[in-house]
Amino acid sequence: MDSRAFRDALGRFPTGVAVVTAAGADSHFGITVNSFTSVSLDPPLLLWCMDRRSRRHDVFAKAAGFTVSILGTDHKDVSSRLARPGEHSLDDIALIETELGPPALADSLAIFECAVEKKIEAGDHTILLGRVLRFSCPSASAPLVFFRGKYSALDQNS
Repeated sequence: MDSRAFRDALGRFPTGVAVVTAAGADSHFGITVNSFTSVSLDPPLLLWCMDRRSRRHDVFAKAAGFTVSILGTDHKDVSSRLARPGEHSLDDIALIETELGPPALADSLAIFECAVEKKIEAGDHTILLGRVLRFSCPSASAPLVFFRGKYSALDQNS
């Protein structure tokens, strides 16, 4: 199978964009994801997927919990920064504290604080299933959308 063509075909499904944060040994780290989805309302579960080849994989795979921030269009630069390979400290990013520990991005559309429920190895990724302990919806701005390899905004007037 042509993996580039497969990736391009998957990119035709528009997705929202989120940043997941977790506590490392010395600080908090973040990663941009579009592999976020709800799983269950009762109990409240969600999941996201992480490439096992990522340098950040072990931080997230070893964490007892994580925070998911759903991004609005004002977060495009932060999303781009945390999507690139390399270190992913949260220095110089507007954050808000959470009860769980890993911070949330300020002005997020929604915030989910999660305890890790289960980790599932699947192909070259790890699926991180989280039990939602707390959530909030601090902003009502337009959502950041990813489609065909580019950021976009969702027209809220439709």
